[in-house]
Amino acid sequence: MLLYSPRVEILLDKRVVRQIRLSAQDAIEEGDTETLREDILEAFTEEQVEEIERRLDNGDFFEFITDMLDEWSGDDVDELFELMDTQLGDVGIEVKFEKAGAGAANVDERTEADEEEEGADFEEDDEEEGDDDDEEELEEEDDEDEP
Repeated sequence: MLLYSPRVEILLDKRVVRQIRLSAQDAIEEGDTETLREDILEAFTEEQVEEIERRLDNGDFFEFITDMLDEWSGDDVDELFELMDTQLGDVGIEVKFEKAGAGAANVDERTEADEEEEGADFEEDDEEEGDDDDEEELEEEDDEDEP
């Protein structure tokens, strides 16, 4: 008897993808995948993990991720996402990664641009506050001039 098991689609949002990318980059630099493993586990909801475990031969998502990280070369973030896509695809899970841009370089560029923009906003706030102080000082001077 053949059991019908439809493909399941899981979408990982930009925030989660970015966190995995940053963790993978840290793992590449430090050679430690423990935080990366935890971040990948946290990327999936409890219901998604249960569905994945139903489809795995051993029924253990943690072990699945451990095996996947062991198979990963450990020096290319995009390779990790491809491996995750392939491994989950093999058990009938289609993973879609919501992209903020094309690759980790864009994440870094966006972060720097955001910081520059926040700095510009901060400078504008300072200028506005300075204007208020100047007005108050002028009013005080006017009050002192009056008899």
